[in-house]
Amino acid sequence: MRTIDIDAAWTAFELRDRSWDDRVIGAVTTTGIYCKPSCPARRPKREHVEFFLDGEAARGAGYRACLRCRPDEVGRDREAVAKAAQLIEQAEEPPRLAELAAAVGYAPHHFQRLFTRDMGVSPAAYARALRARRAEEHLQEDKPVTDAIYDAGYAAPSRFYADAKERLGMTPSAWRDGGRGETIRWTIADSALGPMLVAATHKGICRLSFDEDQTELHRRFPHATIIPDDGAMTSLVEGALSAVERPAAMPNLPLDVAGTAFQEAVWQELRRIPAGETRSYADIAAAVGNPAAVRAAGSANGANNVAVLIPCHRVIRSNGALGGYAYGLERKRRLLEAEERKSG
Repeated sequence: MRTIDIDAAWTAFELRDRSWDDRVIGAVTTTGIYCKPSCPARRPKREHVEFFLDGEAARGAGYRACLRCRPDEVGRDREAVAKAAQLIEQAEEPPRLAELAAAVGYAPHHFQRLFTRDMGVSPAAYARALRARRAEEHLQEDKPVTDAIYDAGYAAPSRFYADAKERLGMTPSAWRDGGRGETIRWTIADSALGPMLVAATHKGICRLSFDEDQTELHRRFPHATIIPDDGAMTSLVEGALSAVERPAAMPNLPLDVAGTAFQEAVWQELRRIPAGETRSYADIAAAVGNPAAVRAAGSANGANNVAVLIPCHRVIRSNGALGGYAYGLERKRRLLEAEERKSG
């Protein structure tokens, strides 16, 4: 039988934590109304609130549902999003937003917000990510690229190549075979944080790290042509050094990185954090529309291939602790201290 952690439930209400919306109901004794934790209404005093597992229990105790947050619709919202995700996964062609919303009984603009809140990406982005992932899986098989494109659900190769340009970075053949056909140039630069590996394709920087050499590139791209830089990367390297040493004036360098739709949403949020500021993992999860995905946000943070350029070092724990960093906490501390000084 489920029980309620009263202190945790009250904290969820104070923070308006959406991840608790289907876990507990708060009822206000002075108004006779029950709400979900994320309700935007003004918070009552703690002594005027009691908690129930669900709306049915609250109604049994004589309370009525809040007309502002509509707590009884939380379960229905989650079911609608799950059904829509299933429809997208089963469809040969990505369904239009209006079709999805009609299938689950919501207005399109409202359902767009619900889906994005729960899944971290819009229905259209979810569909694109699903097709791209299927294409990547098919490209790993021993079949022609064109066959893989159609098997993944694309109506035409042109649509796949348009998606690939935005998400995949490398060519379809390179995805199929560990970077085969791709040329990656690399160099090691002396930075304020120590030896810094910078590697790039013709599209942009695909790896920026510390205390690594070309061995790591061979591991990640075993079939790519990996060669030392011959001077072609000069502007990229200078820009990367500037990102380390003058973070407030970080240049907009071209990148060749790709991940899942959720990872890319997290990386976009990381790039929005101003130099000199930090966010918590919970902040990032909430910013991409999925407050419950704190651990997933941390994993996406750790999957970042271009340190500093996608500033994962600006994410810390909610209690103010630094958390982890692939290249050591001392480097993370130095980056944050330097950014704070130069933005102050």
